[in-house]
Amino acid sequence: MQNSFTRHLAIYQAQFKVWTAVQLQYRVAMIIWLIGIIIEPVVYLVVWSNVAAASGGSVGGYDRAGFAAYFIAAMVVNHLTFCWHMWEYDYIIRQGELSARLLRPMHPIHADLAENMAYKVTTSIVVVPTTLVLMLIFRPSWQPETGQLLAFIPALIMAFLIQFMMGWALAMAAFWTTRISAVNRIYFLGKLFLAGQLSPLSLLPVWLQTVASISPFRWMISFPVELLLGRVAGTAVYTGLLVQLIWVGLSILAVRLLWQAGVRRYSAFGS
Repeated sequence: MQNSFTRHLAIYQAQFKVWTAVQLQYRVAMIIWLIGIIIEPVVYLVVWSNVAAASGGSVGGYDRAGFAAYFIAAMVVNHLTFCWHMWEYDYIIRQGELSARLLRPMHPIHADLAENMAYKVTTSIVVVPTTLVLMLIFRPSWQPETGQLLAFIPALIMAFLIQFMMGWALAMAAFWTTRISAVNRIYFLGKLFLAGQLSPLSLLPVWLQTVASISPFRWMISFPVELLLGRVAGTAVYTGLLVQLIWVGLSILAVRLLWQAGVRRYSAFGS
């Protein structure tokens, strides 16, 4: 067990170094990604702040400072949890690049996980000071309790795992179709509305809030953000963490089943 852990840790360290070097080679692309990640929540923040001002100072319990806290927190959480690999696998599988990855001693998902972490560590050099600047400009207001802050840590980790595993499971659709961009767009449209990127979920109609809660989307962004803002309390904190854990398990199961079925299909196709 110890030898296996040490071997995996060494491989992850090597992969992390490789992908960090790759990220630094594509600095322009990295900056473009960052601009999109930062501008989107800032636009929503400005829009909803104006809506609150036009509505007497607040909307749905959020004033200007509340919206600032929400969208700044959402920006950080989204940056730390998002996944992009579903956009790449139709090309990787269609061009046969997966064959070389199957010859490596570890599952391809580990290389993607290392790449994801390397990107986020590298880009934190920009995201952290940008977050501080936005806080100085918009003056967010949040007052979470100690328990909520402690719960935020596992909630953030599980939000990342849900997004990463769900994204990877979605990528496996490329085994059955050569173009999965339409599927990806539907997924990201659902995430935009139901994960709380476009607005706090409490501002949505009740039926849509219910859909968000029974889907994986709320648990990807909205729930950890609500914890950080102190808007989830009592037993709802533990219930939310339990639901996240269930979605982590379901997403891992989906990856395993789709991967096994997909590789069999891929091998049969290539033989």
